[in-house]
Amino acid sequence: MTISVFLADDQALVRSGFRMLIEAEDDLVVVGEAADGAAAVAALKARPCDVVLMDIRMPVMDGVEATRQIVNLGLGTRVLVLTTFDLDEYAFAALKAGASGFLLKDARPGDLLNAIRTVAAGDAVMAPSTTRRLLDHVRPTLRATTGEQDARLALLTDREREVLERIAAGDTNAEIAKGLYMAEGTVKTHIGRLLSKLQCRDRVGLVLVAFDAGIVAH
Repeated sequence: MTISVFLADDQALVRSGFRMLIEAEDDLVVVGEAADGAAAVAALKARPCDVVLMDIRMPVMDGVEATRQIVNLGLGTRVLVLTTFDLDEYAFAALKAGASGFLLKDARPGDLLNAIRTVAAGDAVMAPSTTRRLLDHVRPTLRATTGEQDARLALLTDREREVLERIAAGDTNAEIAKGLYMAEGTVKTHIGRLLSKLQCRDRVGLVLVAFDAGIVAH
């Protein structure tokens, strides 16, 4: 199955480099480009794709608003944000707007290609260290909900809550498995149930729900 990719970046040279890299792969194809967020949204309304490589800082409409509008189209297109700075506040805002993860623009070519495939498969791209920085960044902006838990949380089993706490702490599946004395396959099963019960698209969503609800591992 070929994964269709759209490039949104205001630098033509960057788009050209990404196109060359992506189209050298048998399972990836670039189906369009845009130099600003508004043009990207318009193009994707007409022709949805699997994954958008989204630059954050663009003219006319930035990558955050473009991400929000693309996700809200409900066409299944997933957004992978590309940023120059590891702690770019706009990148974090894009995650909250529905992006499936972010990478630095200087990521290794193999990491970028793997990230595209991962996002297309429905997962999120965030290293544990990045998750922890995300939590530090968004914590002050989340509403205090201690004692005001989201009604959906009542649907979780004790084990699922433990897994959610570990996800919120930035643990990988392997770390969760080791810490909770379970097989890694079992961890994946619990995460699948968490995504369904909490109505989240991916791991990023689970992290934000956990912090918003005050579920934090100590």
